[in-house]
Amino acid sequence: MAEMTIRRFGVFSVAKINGLLGFIIGLLIGLIYGLFLILFGAAMSALAPGGGNEALAGGVSTVVLGVITMIAFPIIYGFLGFLGGALSAVVYNLASGMTGGIKFELEGVQQEYAPPPPPQQWAPSQYPAQ
Repeated sequence: MAEMTIRRFGVFSVAKINGLLGFIIGLLIGLIYGLFLILFGAAMSALAPGGGNEALAGGVSTVVLGVITMIAFPIIYGFLGFLGGALSAVVYNLASGMTGGIKFELEGVQQEYAPPPPPQQWAPSQYPAQ
């Protein structure tokens, strides 16, 4: 087993990964909330007593809010994830400078190391050009 230490993280690389994960989570949450709002708005406009413009306006505005939610949540979550990742990487880098970092052990799957095959030497053609 090999013991290794994480001394530093690339701030931008951690921020990119956290931003992507935040975007994906925001997409899932935005889709759930957006679909709920769209269905609620459609039901509100269809089932409103007396109908009229008030029920239609309430239903349409809720449907629009659902669509905006589907678009805004992934962007907001991705941006906040990016900022959180950058901040956490900076704080880790500062703390690891004082404490020495996180130690962990790696265990190989294969017991022996197999070296790569030797490079092939270029040989001229055995047959003369005609």
